Amino acid sequence: MRITKEKKQENYERIIATASELFRERGFDGVGVAELMERAGLTHGGFYNHFRSKEELIAESTENGLSETLKRYAGHDVAAVMELYLAREHRDGRSQGCTAAALSCDAARQPEETKAVFAAGIDGLVRALEAGIAGKHASDAGAGGRAQAIAILAQAVGAIVLSRACPDDSPLADELLDACRADCRDAIENRARKQ
Repeated sequence: MRITKEKKQENYERIIATASELFRERGFDGVGVAELMERAGLTHGGFYNHFRSKEELIAESTENGLSETLKRYAGHDVAAVMELYLAREHRDGRSQGCTAAALSCDAARQPEETKAVFAAGIDGLVRALEAGIAGKHASDAGAGGRAQAIAILAQAVGAIVLSRACPDDSPLADELLDACRADCRDAIENRARKQ
């Protein structure tokens, strides 16, 4: 029985969404194709109607996850983004959280195609932060604005990664988030005062 184009697209989107969540939760190597397809409510053989390989799925679901992160924080000012990003809820909600924080270490061991997707997604996050830091005059931000956006993103992602590496009840897990949130807030406020 043939399925409609609409149904095929719906299945594709379900696979991508399921993969994105599972990969963020357990890493690229922690999820097999059979389990992924079962979780998506589809047959294992149906995977190859959509993807040539797991690596292709990894690249496409990574692009989707990084795009979700951009959408999630769109419309918030940078200080508000840091409050939301560097929160315990984000730290604990790994499968729904930022792909960069969940999978950057895994991506470093992936083929160049996946690394290129990560680079494009990270650049998108940097550009969004840069524009947010500069406010309405993004063209006036200059190299300093981009460097600050890179530093803030790296600090925020690093704080989530390190906090997740600590036991859940560890005071250090919260201390990492609190210290980085305060530092990012200070950096953003100092930049605003200088403009």
